[in-house]
Amino acid sequence: MGIFLLQFLMKAADRIIGKGLDTWVIIQLVVFNLAWMVVLVVPMAVLIATLMAFGSMSQSNEITIMKASGMSLPRMIWGPAVCSLVLVAGLIYFNNNVLPDANHQAKVLMFDISQKKPTLSLRPGVFSQEMNNCAILARDIDQQTNIMRGVTIYDYSNPTKTNIITAKTGKIYFTPDVTKLLIDLQSGEIHESDAAGTTMYRRVFFEKHRIAMGADQFSLQHSRDIGRGDRELSSSIMMHRVDSLKKLENQAITDLGRDVNRIFYGAPHVEFRDAARVTAVSRGARNYSAMIDLMQNQRSIIANSAARLEVLHKEIDRYMVEIHKKYAIPVACIIFVLLGAPLGVMTRKGGFGMAGSISVFFFLIYWAFLIGGEKLADRDLVSPFWGMWSANFLMGALGLFLLYRSVKETVTINFDFVKNIIPKRWRKLRHNEG
Repeated sequence: MGIFLLQFLMKAADRIIGKGLDTWVIIQLVVFNLAWMVVLVVPMAVLIATLMAFGSMSQSNEITIMKASGMSLPRMIWGPAVCSLVLVAGLIYFNNNVLPDANHQAKVLMFDISQKKPTLSLRPGVFSQEMNNCAILARDIDQQTNIMRGVTIYDYSNPTKTNIITAKTGKIYFTPDVTKLLIDLQSGEIHESDAAGTTMYRRVFFEKHRIAMGADQFSLQHSRDIGRGDRELSSSIMMHRVDSLKKLENQAITDLGRDVNRIFYGAPHVEFRDAARVTAVSRGARNYSAMIDLMQNQRSIIANSAARLEVLHKEIDRYMVEIHKKYAIPVACIIFVLLGAPLGVMTRKGGFGMAGSISVFFFLIYWAFLIGGEKLADRDLVSPFWGMWSANFLMGALGLFLLYRSVKETVTINFDFVKNIIPKRWRKLRHNEG
């Protein structure tokens, strides 16, 4: 969890730093994103725990003692396998009831953060256009009291008029809820003219004048009408959408077949809106222009039908990929028990370092197959089922093979070959230091 959390914070840092966000907002963002991390971490944690448990028992010869007592390795795995089934059921429930809402809330919150502008900053002698329909220039600014001197404000809120406000001094500040920006001006003038260039001109003198404008862009506004993507829906909702898309796909196939049959078998009987073309084609007149228009029209119709069919098919594949993923990743808990138990017995190492290294290696292979299968399934190169379940089948077959080898004979995996990779001078240096 720490590794995934650090990776997320590094990727999101450039989008949240400098926004003036409240601590509670950042905590919410992290908590919402913890959901997808849990889905990935639990299977990996199962593999690490299995490797550590069986490696420790093998290292202390407990596996040998239990085998001598008549207990086989498959029987030893029975307990962890039952616990993994409980984790599978819990993860499936989590994927369908907790993860979609958490992903949606995280997306909405990240969208709101991206829309929020940094805190208003003014620099002396430079126009600030951070506010909508307004530009502010202050010749001098007291950073302690926020008092501005030599203020000039260009107001563009009314496109039919041009308003220029000048004042000797002014103070700018936000309301407590950061929804309004207030500017209190003293000893100034308001110059108003018509943007159309007429002779209308008005000049107003004032001693005190307050300007209030919206400051929503400087506060975090929570959105409500953002649609949900495929990763923000449960499998049941996505299946309903898939059923609806399949009906549309079948209709698109029917329409495409009708259009193809029409152009090859029913072209002389096609009804046109243009009566002149109907007459020209039905009488067999050699009106090449009408025939070219006919072919181009039919070609565009078929192309549109084929494009619509392709879009629907890709949409179905996209939903099916997410549906299979919600079940394939939890089932990996069982697969990693079958893989971790014989690996732990073979390595005869129960330390966290060894278990963590081996688990990261196999999990990277699993994750590469999962990501690659998702990309291939989205491009319709493989079916969504094989794209999501191929990693489980591969790891499961490897686990059963290692389990068979462990049952038939004693196999030990050592890592002495790693020493051969290390240069000799490094090994001598380490030996001398020791």
